[in-house]
Amino acid sequence: MQVTEINAEGLKREFKVVVPAGQLETRMQDKLAEIARTVSMPGFRPGKVPMAIVRKKYGQAIMGEILEGAVNDGTGKAITDSGLRPAVQPKVEIINFAEGADLEFSVGIEVLPEIKAMDFSSIALERQKAIVPEAEIDETLARLAERNETSEPVERAAASGDVVVIDFVGKTGGVAFPGGTAEGYSLKLGSNTFIPGFEDQLVGKTAGEDALVEVTFPEGYGNEDLAGKPATFEVKVKEVRAPKAAPLDDDLAKSVGMENLDALKQAVRDELSRSLDSISRMHLKRGLLDVLAANHDFPVPPTMFQQEFDHIWKQVSEDREAGRLDASDAAKTEDELKAEYTVLAERRVRLGLLLAEVGQVNNITVTQDDLNRGIMSEARNYPGQEHMVVQYYQKNPEALESLRAPLYEEKVVDFILELAKITDKEVSAEALRQDPDEAAPEAAAEAAPKPKKKAAAKKKAAE
Repeated sequence: MQVTEINAEGLKREFKVVVPAGQLETRMQDKLAEIARTVSMPGFRPGKVPMAIVRKKYGQAIMGEILEGAVNDGTGKAITDSGLRPAVQPKVEIINFAEGADLEFSVGIEVLPEIKAMDFSSIALERQKAIVPEAEIDETLARLAERNETSEPVERAAASGDVVVIDFVGKTGGVAFPGGTAEGYSLKLGSNTFIPGFEDQLVGKTAGEDALVEVTFPEGYGNEDLAGKPATFEVKVKEVRAPKAAPLDDDLAKSVGMENLDALKQAVRDELSRSLDSISRMHLKRGLLDVLAANHDFPVPPTMFQQEFDHIWKQVSEDREAGRLDASDAAKTEDELKAEYTVLAERRVRLGLLLAEVGQVNNITVTQDDLNRGIMSEARNYPGQEHMVVQYYQKNPEALESLRAPLYEEKVVDFILELAKITDKEVSAEALRQDPDEAAPEAAAEAAPKPKKKAAAKKKAAE
């Protein structure tokens, strides 16, 4: 087998590989001999089938395996002998092959760039820290009390937000339809749980009053027999009830699984604190990535860049068609958007390669404990369904594996942050939550330059 480098331009390498016909024939003979020892055919004893017949029956299939093996061997030799680190799957193209002739093929390889990381101890960053305002704890508790509200009868006309207890019969064309009848149904006015217009027509009604509610089912209504049709509901208002928020006491706390009100307040404080810490971490990481991007300028593999750009552009195109682009992007031409997203795609790939290199050089790995913590972090995003999230990852190895890449990135970022000089700065919770790109001009002028915020397609960790 002869491997010759025929092109070396930037991160691209191209090799020509020639596998002599004699080597291919030797592999063919070895494989045929292996099959002939066990193959059975009518008229021949096992192991006694003539080689010519074995070759006629199995030769074509065997040659396919031999060619695949020769290509893999040649590609591996080109990579190993040249000491290359492929960035993506090598591209193989058959140049020449015919029975009895040499096999010739080319191997195109994009290699990883040489990456020399900066001195991370020279990085200086500011970490914003905020304390949970007591007012936010009170507001959260108040919303919790509202969600656990009760109601009490009142002798007045119903208003939006009240609960009316009603009997009703729904009809289309004068005929009652299945599922359109109920007695003693409690409906909160303004909740928009019924057909559009239904609840509005009960505002102002009093207990004991009858009402004829006229509505039209939406075109996309789940029941195709009713979709788009007008309907009338004969409604009897039996009771009007005013909502009453649950009192902030130990009983409320116990209803949500807490021992007492103090424990509930602490749980709320801890959750809000975790949220602020997460935002603080996000800003700190963004600042770090900006510094890393500004201090590293190695070339990126073209295919990796193109794949990243295509991924971004697909999202941008979908957002544009759906009218989801932010105002600044919506005002730009396609060429202007592509130019900006080209820069973003290159930045993402470069940062991804840098973080991967730092992790490899410093033997950073994702352990099972890391994955377990990642699962629990995901589970906290679904209050009340934590066990279902855990079970999902336990039963889906692919989903569990999808956590590995972001967890690895976070561990590498933590490694760099430990080496950097970080100064904490106390800020208000409101200031911490403010998007850096929407900060006041005077504050933005004091901050380190940051890339402009883009559409949702850009919101990725390695931006």
